[in-house]
Amino acid sequence: MPGMELNGASAIITGGASGLGAGTVRALVDAGVRCTIFDRNEGGAKTLADELGSLANYVAGDVTNPDDCQRAVDQAAQGGALRVTVNCAGTGWVGRVINKDNSPHDLGAFRFIQDLNVIGTFNVMTKAASAMAQQEPLANGERGVIVNTASVAAFDGQIGQLAYSASKGAVVGMMLPAARDLSVVGIRVLTIAPGLFDTPLLGLLPEEQRQALAQSVLFPKMLGAPAQYGALVLHMALNSYLNAEVIRLDGGIRMPPK
Repeated sequence: MPGMELNGASAIITGGASGLGAGTVRALVDAGVRCTIFDRNEGGAKTLADELGSLANYVAGDVTNPDDCQRAVDQAAQGGALRVTVNCAGTGWVGRVINKDNSPHDLGAFRFIQDLNVIGTFNVMTKAASAMAQQEPLANGERGVIVNTASVAAFDGQIGQLAYSASKGAVVGMMLPAARDLSVVGIRVLTIAPGLFDTPLLGLLPEEQRQALAQSVLFPKMLGAPAQYGALVLHMALNSYLNAEVIRLDGGIRMPPK
């Protein structure tokens, strides 16, 4: 099957120190990709890079800071042909359109989530695409792939997810125009919309609540594992005919109103 050659290529993974990002780093390193972990958590990024050895390095920084993003992309591109960009950095927020006392949703909280989840994705995607476009094309004209992280909340937004759903809907919305823009330089753009995953955020919940969440999944009745997310990223990178598509990775779940 024609596919992108990854062995010896370079990648940048935002939010790569933990959760979905770390699962992606592990999958790509196993495939021979040199990974640059870009994360605000410098300690966690260093620990993972040290564990994985010579194919992993890190940059401490914030995806909302364009200078940090450029520095991380530059480091990733120095380690080999930059072929893979994965945006996993992001967070959630709970807040209704109006609060119980009928006061409106806080603008600062809404803006914070858009800055991190949307602007952060934009910053790294655009800067990485610029670097990827300067790489030598592979035999089929391909230069690389960008994978962004949305959420099932982009489609099944629950009560209190106004800011989060708006941000993840924007990530989905950026995909098609980005794929069309970058087709001329042989860069594919894809999006994963994960459901309920066993990440550090869910790890803060009591085990009883974690099990209840797992039982809400259609099948298999379990929380997703970061390794499963990483496996899908790896497949997306290898399968050159996947482009301009959002894939729900969610065990078939459809989120209820609350």
